[in-house]
Amino acid sequence: MKDLIKPEALKRGDKIATISLSWGGAGELLQRYEYGKKQLQEVFGLEVVETKNALQSADWIYNNPKARAEDLMEAFSDPSIKAIISNIGGEDSVRILPFLDFDIIKQNPKIFLGFSDATITHFTCLKAGITSFYGTSVLVGFAENTGMHEYQIEDIKNTLFSNQVIGEIKSSEGWTSEYLDWFDASLSNTKRQLVLSQGWNFLQGHGKVQGKLIGGCLDVLEFLKGTNLWPQDEEWDDCILFWETSENKVEPRAFRYWLRNYAAQGILHRVSGIILGRPYDLKYMEEYNSEILKIMKEENLTDLPIITEMDFGHTCPTFTIPFGVLAEIDCENKSFSILESGVV
Repeated sequence: MKDLIKPEALKRGDKIATISLSWGGAGELLQRYEYGKKQLQEVFGLEVVETKNALQSADWIYNNPKARAEDLMEAFSDPSIKAIISNIGGEDSVRILPFLDFDIIKQNPKIFLGFSDATITHFTCLKAGITSFYGTSVLVGFAENTGMHEYQIEDIKNTLFSNQVIGEIKSSEGWTSEYLDWFDASLSNTKRQLVLSQGWNFLQGHGKVQGKLIGGCLDVLEFLKGTNLWPQDEEWDDCILFWETSENKVEPRAFRYWLRNYAAQGILHRVSGIILGRPYDLKYMEEYNSEILKIMKEENLTDLPIITEMDFGHTCPTFTIPFGVLAEIDCENKSFSILESGVV
């Protein structure tokens, strides 16, 4: 992968913009949105503004992909905006692709943060040549019931507010994907229960490998295959591939089919390692691990370092993954580290 332009670090007092690029959940869940906005303001000292259409209804957002793209372009173009944070994911960010201007993004590098369907926007930033950040969104981590997890707060500070090397990432002591209906206001003050973490699973591999980080939500990456955002073969060389699955809880058979596609493209043979996020509710984790081991054996890749059940994706709290930044898997010491800063 070519070197990417890193955006500037955030500092207290900076103005950031929230955006709805897929599902218009923020407009439907104003109370939750405002709580997430309050956390951004009070915990991190940021000035928070909305892009023009960020709080439109879900129907309006769905019917206006061009306006969603224009919001993104305007946020990148505005020099007063220092970061753009996705409100929530969804399933149709791919419809904004015809309306994007990659030159605007390249000429105005700044932090973009989001996960799940925001995978589309991350690969947009990758094509434009800038580092973006695969991490939580306004309605998820920032609006966590009764306040943000400390693990999440420290991660945001270390990754987005500091230009120092991020360093070793530790497993969270606990995790949750407990479902509490966001539309039920009576549950807004109910704290989700944490499950004690058993740590990350160093599934296979030996020694120590390094590579630049690339990946996203497997469900959404299916939308990108064959588009002009899909990386050329050589761009996967020696990367550490990060994957996670959505709340749809894809069945193991489909997961196997996806893995076989990455094998057929030659991607599995090009990367230096793989990390996999903890699936929603830990559903199918054992089966996913089995499918991975099965495919790796078929492809003679049993030495490829792979960690699963990690704290990113559709689980809370999460650590943030900066695209194109050098990371390291150490199978002997069972550690994962990010060897650079994500910002300057």
